[in-house]
Amino acid sequence: MPEPTSFTSRLTSRRGLLLGTAAVSTGALLAGCTSNDPKDEEPAADSRPAADDKPGKRVTIGFAGPQADHGWLNAINDNAEKRAKKYSDVTLEITEGSNDTAQQIGQIETLINKKVDVLVVLPADGKALTQVGLKAMRAGIPVVNLDRIFNTPQAYRCWIGGDNYGMGLNAGHYIGERLKGKSDARVIELAGLDNLELTQQRTQGFDDALKNYPNIKKVARQAAEFTVESGQAKMAQLLQAQPRFDALWNHDDDQGVGALRAVEQAGRDDFLMVGGAGALSAFQAIKKDDGVLKATVLYPPTMAASAIDLARALGQGKGVGGLAEYEIPASITLYSAVVDKSNVDQYMPTGFR
Repeated sequence: MPEPTSFTSRLTSRRGLLLGTAAVSTGALLAGCTSNDPKDEEPAADSRPAADDKPGKRVTIGFAGPQADHGWLNAINDNAEKRAKKYSDVTLEITEGSNDTAQQIGQIETLINKKVDVLVVLPADGKALTQVGLKAMRAGIPVVNLDRIFNTPQAYRCWIGGDNYGMGLNAGHYIGERLKGKSDARVIELAGLDNLELTQQRTQGFDDALKNYPNIKKVARQAAEFTVESGQAKMAQLLQAQPRFDALWNHDDDQGVGALRAVEQAGRDDFLMVGGAGALSAFQAIKKDDGVLKATVLYPPTMAASAIDLARALGQGKGVGGLAEYEIPASITLYSAVVDKSNVDQYMPTGFR
């Protein structure tokens, strides 16, 4: 995942997703004309072609992702398939998916040979699959690079993905505000796989947020593996080592299921927990509000649906509705919204199993 600071501008849409990296008001565009003669006026921004729900040119979209061995990845596939079915002018060619880079490269090359109009690729390993992204682009097939980024922008036309640093940042600020009036507050962190850059970014964002709260100290951190089993085991270790703390930031709602089991087994209810990603089980627990889980920070799998929208727009030669530009953006970073009891009903339909 790239650092969020590499994207200089964000535009929020319904449900907190970002549809572009440039926000230009129509009023600002229209204010530029200096003549009262109608023939000298600049054309209205609304005259440019923008993607909409009306059937247009038929587009075949090839979709290739990793094996859906995690709730979030399964939701990625589900969001892509459901979004494609929304459009009568879209045909979706979806691969089986694989965590083996050679196999995934082969699946993408098959889509290239089929001459699909646009490719949407969530690589199992962005670095390892960069060359096949370049191959598609050189073959005249625009690529929408989903989440795990290729090594060079030459390998994709548009990147869309989540904000790992922002997840940690927003989790830290949420916890910081909840503990603002407490002196000598102590927090712990249940991270994901430490060899992944995304885990490092989530931790960095969390640590940077906590710098704003001098009353809070992070006293422990354990890395789990994004699984229920690892979450339970690592959380049990944290609970045993830390008899007193006030808050927990858990990077992933799937491993959070195991973490909550460990908390229940230990009979602990003396802290608040913030999760990550946006699983349905987390939303339900937040709404029920009878345990330690009080919020989760989104890493929305709805990005796959947005990727289909972008691919369709590319295939039809259109821009993005709501933006003044004729072309879709080069990069789109989704916002990591915090979901707690105050807004959980709004996000419940987006929760993944």
